[in-house]
Amino acid sequence: MPNPIPLLIPSSFTSRTRRRAASLSRNVPAPEPKLVHTLQQAHNSVLSLSTDEKHIYSGSQSQDISVWCRQTFKLKTTLRGHTGSVLALEYAPDKRWLFSASVHSHQVTALYDRADSSRIWCTKTLKPLYILNPYTDTDAGDLFSLCWSATHKTIYIGCQNTSLQWYTFPAFLPDTFLPSSSGTSTPTAATKKAHKFFDSSPRYYRPVEVVPSSGVQTPTQDADGHVQLSQCPEPRAVLDIPAENVIDSAHYGYVYCMVLMPSTRDGSDDPPLGVGGKVHLATGSGDESVKLWECTSEGPRLVHTFECYHGAVLSLVARGDIIYAGCQEGYVKVWDTQTKTLVRTIIVQENVDVLSLSMMHSDVYTCSANGQVKRYSDTYDCTASWKAHDGIILSSIVCRCEESGEYRLVSGGNDDMIKLWNIVPPSSRDHEYGAFVDENGVTVPNGMPSFIRPFSLTRSFVAVIWYVVARAPDVLLYALSSFVSMPSVSSSPAHREDCRQTAIWLAKCLHQLGAHTKTLSTGDVHNPIVFAKFEGSQTGKKKPRILFYGHYDVIAAPPEGWDSDPFHMTARNGYLYGRGVTDDKGPTLAVACAAAALLETRRLGIDLIFLIEGEEETGSVGFREAIRKHKELIGHVDAILVSNSTWIACDTPCITYGLRGVVHCNIEITSKCKDSHSGVEGGGVDEPMQDMVQLLSKLMGKDRKVLIPGFYDCVRPQDEEEKQLFKVLESVTQSPASSLAARWREPSLTIHNVEGSGPRNPTVIPGTVKAQVSLRIVPDQELDTIGESLCQYVRDSFKALESPNSLKVAIDHTADWWLGNLEHPWFKALEGAIQDEWGVEPLRIREGGSIPSVPFLEKEFNCPALHLPMGQSSDQAHLPNERISLSNLRRGKSVIERFLMTVAKGENSRPTLS
Repeated sequence: MPNPIPLLIPSSFTSRTRRRAASLSRNVPAPEPKLVHTLQQAHNSVLSLSTDEKHIYSGSQSQDISVWCRQTFKLKTTLRGHTGSVLALEYAPDKRWLFSASVHSHQVTALYDRADSSRIWCTKTLKPLYILNPYTDTDAGDLFSLCWSATHKTIYIGCQNTSLQWYTFPAFLPDTFLPSSSGTSTPTAATKKAHKFFDSSPRYYRPVEVVPSSGVQTPTQDADGHVQLSQCPEPRAVLDIPAENVIDSAHYGYVYCMVLMPSTRDGSDDPPLGVGGKVHLATGSGDESVKLWECTSEGPRLVHTFECYHGAVLSLVARGDIIYAGCQEGYVKVWDTQTKTLVRTIIVQENVDVLSLSMMHSDVYTCSANGQVKRYSDTYDCTASWKAHDGIILSSIVCRCEESGEYRLVSGGNDDMIKLWNIVPPSSRDHEYGAFVDENGVTVPNGMPSFIRPFSLTRSFVAVIWYVVARAPDVLLYALSSFVSMPSVSSSPAHREDCRQTAIWLAKCLHQLGAHTKTLSTGDVHNPIVFAKFEGSQTGKKKPRILFYGHYDVIAAPPEGWDSDPFHMTARNGYLYGRGVTDDKGPTLAVACAAAALLETRRLGIDLIFLIEGEEETGSVGFREAIRKHKELIGHVDAILVSNSTWIACDTPCITYGLRGVVHCNIEITSKCKDSHSGVEGGGVDEPMQDMVQLLSKLMGKDRKVLIPGFYDCVRPQDEEEKQLFKVLESVTQSPASSLAARWREPSLTIHNVEGSGPRNPTVIPGTVKAQVSLRIVPDQELDTIGESLCQYVRDSFKALESPNSLKVAIDHTADWWLGNLEHPWFKALEGAIQDEWGVEPLRIREGGSIPSVPFLEKEFNCPALHLPMGQSSDQAHLPNERISLSNLRRGKSVIERFLMTVAKGENSRPTLS
């Protein structure tokens, strides 16, 4: 049966030597929009676009505004009056006005105009109506952005000098062009000193109150055959923004873009503003931030600042309470204005600026500097991608055809082209997929690529799988398939770069899911730690802060014993196979996706910190030092959450409340003689191997009791409550309680290996023999004391042998034991979340293994740790065919969601998941 999971893996992950792609947005196969028409604006980059019912307006690099007929697609006229490139256009449908704004010019401008003024055109007559001058005491510079509020009859202007300015139009101003016969006024000229930042020479302007019109002009054709006005008519009046309508330093950079909320533009499905509803304005700037303003009759009032940290914010769109911010470097940041949180980050294409954004209901169209347009769904999947322009896309807008009701995406670029693309709302597009019968008689969803339709008995099943995969996105599986494909084997120097690339990928993955991320160095020779912070809703109250600990490194995976490639996630019979799926890549992403789901639905009421290390499988080298170094960055922590173990069985959920500690010891015995031949030297030398055998025999008695003096003195006795727990486990596992206790709550000693020097054949007496021994310790054994006792006992035992050989004994790795607090409210909350999800009370279990970082983090942050196992006992962690149940993974994510919501509420009531 064909395996659906490989279809989820991006092509960039098929080669392990290739750099890993960063985007979590799946490319869902779908037809690209159809090109309806192309308009050419000769030798003029299209810097800005706007539309009304009859026209398309395009602002050019050469000071003009071209007016195109939407029915015939012919140039109707050219609006002239600006002396610089037209950077912004804004249509006010209630007034039938077109606002235009231009760049700053250093030349003397035409009468009644200023280089950095905004013009207002009557769209009924296509004639100038007013000139609006920015506040003049501090030069505004270029006017980058415009936004019209019909509610407040106000135009907002984003300026180069970092100011936000606005003008509210009085009711008595005429809405249309009416020629005046009052004669000619003679304005007085005033001079102004050169601005130290924007001007290189003095500028002159003419403050005018009312300017009579010279009448209606007769259209003519220019040399290119374009219809134009032979002379620009004079506007009715020149208006000036007063000083009180200016917010100086609204940003710390140019104000490049604006968007009004709720949106009233074509393509928006925002409900109309209700009675008493508030209008908000979002502004984006070169200072890498988006600011949210409440629009009032007195002017904008700052509500919140969103820090994007990905270069200048170059474009903005909004839907409901969500803001999409297009940034430099190819990132789109998605902000929830209600909870003041980052919901998601979309990586469109790294290092390619997103210069324009447009919205069609829940679809976002991104227009980039490489001429590419991409469409993203409300699940952040890329549902279309196409090369729209041979150059940089500088502007875009969505418009609706009144006659047909169809929508168009209008895009403009520096290739002098304006292109109209036929687009449909997401709800309509779903119906477009439909299905068809292929040449083999198989019913196949529309848009499914032919290579996914093999001619075989299973092709119908493949079609169904494709449809489920394409139309029912699962970010967790998609991300995990990429995560598993990275051979992040921390024990192998050959995979050091793979580990580093994995850390970079994971940081970007968590960032796209809504976290603020960075990598923390653990030294030049050790793998970095991935730090991430999911910020909960900002309510003004103190939020709980939980630290999730996991690891992205894995054990080596030799191909022997595997039924599939260990670094290519495959799916069989309800399980996902691949190195790391259960230890610990799958659980790590499940927790991250749980946080992302709550964040997106405004239910994340806590701050969730991620610390994902890359050396857990090799002893967490450098982890402690790095955490102590960055403790201020991590901040206060209320609890540690871990998911790095398995159930005791395959059908009953569990919760882990204890781990044993470990002491690893290296023992080395060396002879003064080098390796020798047993036939020559046998019987004549004191052999190190014989000393080692006698030494190791003194560590344990015949009853397997450890013989180190005082070893059992501090072992915590089993109380009645725990005895009852073990009786329950005995009935479930069909294993004696004494066997479980020996594995989980009693200390032990293990001899791992004994190795001699020289060639490995039966005639050699090794000159050096090494052995590795470990102790598993339990509450309340003291880690350092046990380690010192082991070393001293080995030395004393060797001394008693009176051997001439030399001994070296050293502890190379330790990890403390951990025991959870069963009565802690959050332990009970986690237990309750498991029960609500699975419908049964979880088994309380302990683990015989060790996780060094858990007790360290618990002590370092002085807070309790909680451990949720997601895997089953048959998951084969560290072994061939490592796997995790698909159901366990998804339901583990659900358990985390329930738990986090309960903790956020601060009460014992359990939330329900919709």
